[in-house]
Amino acid sequence: MIFKTKHLPRYRDIGRLFWRHGRAEVFRHFGDFSNLRDHDDAPLNDKDPTPEEFVADLEKMGPTFIKLGQILSSRSDLFPEPYLRALSKLQDKCEPFPFEQVEEIVQHELGVRLSKAFLEFDEKPLAAASLGQVHRAILRDGRKVAVKVQRPHIRKQIAEDLEVLDEIATFAEAHTQIGREHHLREVLDQFRKSLVQELDYKREADHLTIVGENLREFPHIRVVQPIPDYVARGVLTMTYLDGCKITEINPVVRLDFNGGALADELFKAYLKQILVDGIFHADPHPGNIFITDDLKIGLLDLGMIGRLTPGMQETLLKLLLAVSEGRAEDSADIAIRISETSDNFDELVFRRHIGDLVSRMHDNTLAQMDVGRALLEVGRAAGETGLFVSSELTMLSKTLLQLYEIGRVLEPEFNPNEAVRRHVTGILKQRLKKDFTPGNLFTTILDVKEFTQQLPSRVMKILDVAAKGQIELKMRTEDTLRVLDGFQKVANRVAAGVVLAALIVGAALLMQVHTTFTIFGYPGFAMLCFIFAAAGGLWLLFDILWRDIKGPKKPRM
Repeated sequence: MIFKTKHLPRYRDIGRLFWRHGRAEVFRHFGDFSNLRDHDDAPLNDKDPTPEEFVADLEKMGPTFIKLGQILSSRSDLFPEPYLRALSKLQDKCEPFPFEQVEEIVQHELGVRLSKAFLEFDEKPLAAASLGQVHRAILRDGRKVAVKVQRPHIRKQIAEDLEVLDEIATFAEAHTQIGREHHLREVLDQFRKSLVQELDYKREADHLTIVGENLREFPHIRVVQPIPDYVARGVLTMTYLDGCKITEINPVVRLDFNGGALADELFKAYLKQILVDGIFHADPHPGNIFITDDLKIGLLDLGMIGRLTPGMQETLLKLLLAVSEGRAEDSADIAIRISETSDNFDELVFRRHIGDLVSRMHDNTLAQMDVGRALLEVGRAAGETGLFVSSELTMLSKTLLQLYEIGRVLEPEFNPNEAVRRHVTGILKQRLKKDFTPGNLFTTILDVKEFTQQLPSRVMKILDVAAKGQIELKMRTEDTLRVLDGFQKVANRVAAGVVLAALIVGAALLMQVHTTFTIFGYPGFAMLCFIFAAAGGLWLLFDILWRDIKGPKKPRM
């Protein structure tokens, strides 16, 4: 493989990082890295580096790798628990860039001088992260705002880093077992999409608007909103919230608010985002969660967003319930269904891991249960047994794990597992209400119409096959009489259903024929067919509910 000369320094940096931290096999085919040295000229393998040192090395390598570390904090199939804990605490803090560059970027992006757009603009930033920094300002109409300004040349730097990572991931997937087993190119593709979203502040403004509208029903949660005329790709102006990070709450302030109620409402709001709205804030770390001066929760940064299809929402809801209620078999079935199996997938070992996981959860006290960590364990078990879990599951587990930590900060006794079970009924009602729309109702009517039209032809095909003797059934059973009795019931009910359907279809056709004999103003014979069909349907329903629920009869000898 030929590497681009301009990227050679970056290849060395990445090679040093992976060599130091035990993934040298990924880079073994790149060449001899044995002469690499740390900044202090010490050999790379003279000591065992700690997970904290791995995080520190990522921070030194710049914005792309800080964001990569945040994504990898949910990949329990790639990293052991100590590394996941260290990555989850990765701080996205950097040195601020000069105010002269801030002024230049704002004027270029908004097309207006800073002094014309803002009455006041603080030169010192409130916070400086890897992609941008935030300044407090006041608009001409007197409103206080927070202005997020993207770092200069950051897009070019990230594009070059992604190009290098793409070449490495492609090579690793083609030549190493780690690359093939963990689908490194797919992991990188997920990372690229997430990072591209964060670099477009117009898209983040849309996210703020959508999530803010979706969470209006929660009185104690506020989502900062964009100021439309002051938003560009590299500048995002938002409403300003007075308050502090949840990790910096004054002990005196804690006496004035109900942390348990706030944690519960926050958890419910995220469940709604995930399982009803289909779009959710995927990075609720403490730096993005504020406690406002009026003791409400403020959501600040929605650059990283997760999206779920309706089908995936229902599947994840089932998985959440199965894990929280301790149903190991159901948990394993759902995890396998939404994942991709490899050639070496060991299903038996995977199911055993899930069984042990659920058992450990329920051996703990209720307050010690953690759904987010349990889902991370599912991902780890999948990686160890050759199952590639979906990106939606890894993102959900990371989000719930971060919520768990925030909930514990607000209320040490907060129990997210119990919150899942308590709120699931309301979540299901909201999902049903969302699905019951005029469009869905019309689609159902069309499906019924198509079924009615095609039923006679399909029944005729079945009867033709039966008449030609082409239906064969082979079985081995120790209780033949009971099985035959069951088949007889099924056959009788199918026949009754066909006759009732034929009556309904015939009655619908006869409705078009006007006769002197009428019932309630409609053609009489057609109405009789409808009445017979209704009576037959009630009889069939009674037969199913009464005889089957009563239990199977003992076979006659």
